[in-house]
Amino acid sequence: MIPKRMEEFLRSQLPEPTWKSRLVQEDGKCFLDFGPTDIDRLKRLGIEADHLGPKLVACLWDEQSDLEIGGYLVVDNLAMGRPSMGGIRMLPDITPGAIFNLARGMTLKNAAANLPYGGGKAGIVCGSVSREQHNKIIGRFARLLYRYRDIYLPGPDVGTNDADMRLIAVENGLDNALSKPVEMGGNRIDRLGAAGGGLIIALDALIHEMPRLLQLPHFSHLKLPPHDQVTILIQGFGAVGAQAAKHLCQLLPAARVVGISDVSGYLYTESGLPIDQLYNLWEKQGLVITPYYQSTLASLPMGASKIKYSNAPDDLLRESAFCLIPAAPIANYLGTDSSSMPSITTHNMGSWNLIIEGANTYSPVHERKLLRQKMEREVYRTRGILIAPDYLVNSGGVIYAAQEHLIKTPTHLRIPDDRLGHAELVDDWLSEHKTDLDSFAETRLRAAEKAREEVIRRNMHELVDLLISDSDMLPSEAAERISIRRITSREKNRTAEDIMESIITLQTTDSVPRAAQLLVETGCPILAVLNSRSELAGVVTNWDITNAASKGPIEKTSLDQIMTRQVVSACPDEAILDIVRKLEHYEISAMPVVEGRHVKGMISTDILSRRSLFKLLQSQSI
Repeated sequence: MIPKRMEEFLRSQLPEPTWKSRLVQEDGKCFLDFGPTDIDRLKRLGIEADHLGPKLVACLWDEQSDLEIGGYLVVDNLAMGRPSMGGIRMLPDITPGAIFNLARGMTLKNAAANLPYGGGKAGIVCGSVSREQHNKIIGRFARLLYRYRDIYLPGPDVGTNDADMRLIAVENGLDNALSKPVEMGGNRIDRLGAAGGGLIIALDALIHEMPRLLQLPHFSHLKLPPHDQVTILIQGFGAVGAQAAKHLCQLLPAARVVGISDVSGYLYTESGLPIDQLYNLWEKQGLVITPYYQSTLASLPMGASKIKYSNAPDDLLRESAFCLIPAAPIANYLGTDSSSMPSITTHNMGSWNLIIEGANTYSPVHERKLLRQKMEREVYRTRGILIAPDYLVNSGGVIYAAQEHLIKTPTHLRIPDDRLGHAELVDDWLSEHKTDLDSFAETRLRAAEKAREEVIRRNMHELVDLLISDSDMLPSEAAERISIRRITSREKNRTAEDIMESIITLQTTDSVPRAAQLLVETGCPILAVLNSRSELAGVVTNWDITNAASKGPIEKTSLDQIMTRQVVSACPDEAILDIVRKLEHYEISAMPVVEGRHVKGMISTDILSRRSLFKLLQSQSI
């Protein structure tokens, strides 16, 4: 059944006619799909459409289940490629607007990582349930997602993990889920700390890049410590933060983690915390701070330990260190005042030189962007603290995940269709091919490690390049520009065949009223008119019909009498940028895509605008 919270929200926001006209039911599975032209409906769902997206917002639920199973899918943008890629979040208060914000972050993150995937995200509306119920919900939600397998690839996120991706792969196939376990040829992203490791690569890269910032006035007093004096605070010692601490010990062993926090409190000591011990505790118990205090610190005499303990986790951000890594699932970790309820305000923050954002902090919401810019003006421009924005540095997870799709599962290792959905049969198949799948997983892992290293170091170099090229530029503006450059570059290489859509065709003998009816009903800007050999003879637009009607009755007029015969068209392999210029030159809104004399599809300004081309391709200054 549809989750109660989900139904209450949708019923309150969507009028009854929308339910009647948009609801699709397939064997108990229910779908409400909205596209980029559904401006009002998207706004009702808390989504402000813009030049990037979203391409699809889907509300989906299982009506046949006795459990509440349902949620949302947002495919934001496919400019970098199909399908979109992003995790599944599982929380009780999920909304379409929240999922859209996360999907937009994935658009920018995937672009920054130069991955050939769009940005997407899914959310399951679910509170606390048993493990058995959890697994059932994941499995049934996977069946809902199967409808969108061509445009969305799921991975883990808050509330889901690698084991859940295994369940989805059992239902939908090995190439339709990411971050799978080794026995499925996966990259086990959670266990390997793909995102956390990427943060430390960013830290190492920026230690070498930051001297270039000395030429900026707000960094004129920057003093970089030697490696053995680099200190780090980690807000959120969880899946990302704990792994970051572990990788720090491996990549920069002389550096010290001096403070960590989780929801139960924080620990701090200038001499450095026992990361190995704390990491092992996290692996066993999840929470670290209070258990460590109770088992190690509580019994010691007052003043016997140099480790400070507090049950107020946000107060960690009052402490000082060279680098802060916000890795808790808190978007607003820092603000200029308390009105936005940040973890801490700039008035109370510690002294830092660098912030590397392990948490997802990006939001496309205008108000949130303004708050972010206000914070950066204070922290970056006034105090000279470099900020490495989230999607430039915490993309290790998506880079690892992408290899599971970029490096396709060989045909002989794919689970046969007749075994999908049957856990025991799938397990047997995996057992039979264990050696090959293990080897295949190792291949993907090596590729992931190489890609993560290259991408994140390049992003840090580009970030500093942009900041020193324009002293007024803020880090979030520079990060967005890096991603937009990637999208623009990808779009420039696409052709008409990559993005064309179908076109309605008529015969030269068809009547003008018939063409007029189709133009009105479909909203298409152009119709293709074919001759007896199914070759393009001309096109018909609203202007052609209006012009004909102004000269007399058109009820019995055929299309060959009024159609435009001198057709401006595109070839399937014609570059999109050239097509944009052609549309502008001839001042037309659409053209057919023609190979020989045969119509293959249509390109229109509407299609291009939905792919962000007018603002991205024409903005050559970006």
